[in-house]
Amino acid sequence: MERSNWNFHIASADKAAWSEGLRTIFEYRDLGMKDATDGDYIAHVIRRKGGHAEDDLRDQVQEWHIHECSFQMVYVLNGWATFEYEGEGERTIRAGDCINQRPMIRHREIACSDDFEVLEIVSPANFRTVVVDAP
Repeated sequence: MERSNWNFHIASADKAAWSEGLRTIFEYRDLGMKDATDGDYIAHVIRRKGGHAEDDLRDQVQEWHIHECSFQMVYVLNGWATFEYEGEGERTIRAGDCINQRPMIRHREIACSDDFEVLEIVSPANFRTVVVDAP
């Protein structure tokens, strides 16, 4: 199926810009897919910032939450992280692992390495994250 509203786009590594995003313990590199796909997808690289205490991690991502989206894929580029998923238990993901995180699954991050870095692709681009009760 051709998408006439999509554009050709290259996100050049030599022009990479990192910014704050959903969680302040991480920094985000937008890969330009939101504009290129007319909001159908977003793709970004997420990496842990240095110098943050474990209390920051606990306060920000250890709350149970969902992402209101129809697709979410995470590919681990570096490091590791342990998540807990509703109905799936605790799972540790490491460099080279890939997750299809089904829509609306309750989850939380328990811990991650200082060099944790992932590629995340989500649809739609303007998804919401909502804190929820523990399962």
